[in-house]
Amino acid sequence: MFKKILVALDRSEVGQQVFDEALGLAKLTQASLMLLHVLSPEEEGSPYVPMLSNMDYYPGLSSQSFELYQKQWDTFKNLGIQMLQSFSAQANTAGITTEFTQNVGNPGRVVCDLAHSYGADLIVMGRRGRSGLMELFLGSVSNYVLHHAPCSVHIVHLSVTPKIDEVVKETTSAFSVN
Repeated sequence: MFKKILVALDRSEVGQQVFDEALGLAKLTQASLMLLHVLSPEEEGSPYVPMLSNMDYYPGLSSQSFELYQKQWDTFKNLGIQMLQSFSAQANTAGITTEFTQNVGNPGRVVCDLAHSYGADLIVMGRRGRSGLMELFLGSVSNYVLHHAPCSVHIVHLSVTPKIDEVVKETTSAFSVN
């Protein structure tokens, strides 16, 4: 049975599903949850790092870009904390002991390091669905964690359910064939 579940979350579509599955497992096993959001430039919605190579030529421009980047990064961090607080409140309402943390770094390494220091029995995380060359060049966080985690890993795949209007379009086009 699981006693401590580490839940690696991001703000993508699969994040809610990852949390829901982890919460369900925690309810079944009376495990506690550690919710983790890793601040990383790789995450969707992360601000771009300003290029500082033109600093000598345009000193005013680079300080403005850096200030803008800093504001965007602060917003990104705050949105991550809000997500963690919201999920934590849902878990606490369900009677599950929950903590959360937001760390900066390489997502795969941060997940594995925290799983080790927290003493996790299970890691629950999502999969972005990169394949082929994208996965080869950009790597896969879930693949890294599967190979380096100190415990079992549960990967949640984004369930693809067609939107109602897409089903209606497909159905009507199937009937309008002569």
